[in-house]
Amino acid sequence: MRSQKNTVELNSDTVTNILVVGIGGQGVMTAADVLAQAALALGYDVKKTEVAGMAQRGGVVTSHVRFGKKVLSPAIRPGDADMMIAFEPAEALRWHSHLKPGAVVMVNDYPLIPPVVSIGLYDYPENPLSQLADSSVELHHFNAGDAAIELGDRRLVNSIMLGAIADHLPFPPETLEQALLARFQRKGEALTELNRQAFTLGRRAFNQLDAAAAV
Repeated sequence: MRSQKNTVELNSDTVTNILVVGIGGQGVMTAADVLAQAALALGYDVKKTEVAGMAQRGGVVTSHVRFGKKVLSPAIRPGDADMMIAFEPAEALRWHSHLKPGAVVMVNDYPLIPPVVSIGLYDYPENPLSQLADSSVELHHFNAGDAAIELGDRRLVNSIMLGAIADHLPFPPETLEQALLARFQRKGEALTELNRQAFTLGRRAFNQLDAAAAV
């Protein structure tokens, strides 16, 4: 399915709800912060909240980002999420009940087993992406982990995933890119440029997926 990109008018009464989910250490909260800063830069009212379970030890991490002309609550109710950025496929499946029909789901399809699974408290789902594909969402996925390794740093996954979702947001992709790069400018031009490349790689990866789906 080909999505309608950048269709929400700026400063409209529409509230955009984005879930960012993954495992501690993948940059989930950083990605949510960048989304929030981009929306703030355009004058949106923004609310954000996060839940981290042993984030520094690889526990699950979830952030809710909501923005619009007026936002009253930071929490996204089940069935209300317009988009999900998932850094891990099982986490994408775990939160699918929060998605509205037709929601855009962008998944890093490299699995990362959290401690609750490795110690035997939970079972890792079989074929989580297949289960998501059978639901009423617009699913896109690619291996952002391998892409980050190609650029020389696994921590670039969050910048790659932000690039991948950029063309689905109700504001120009350049606004999100500027918010991302602003986080790194004081750390030097080399790191800023590396994240610029990661963002561009993510956009290119999505566009290749979109083109393949349209064939």
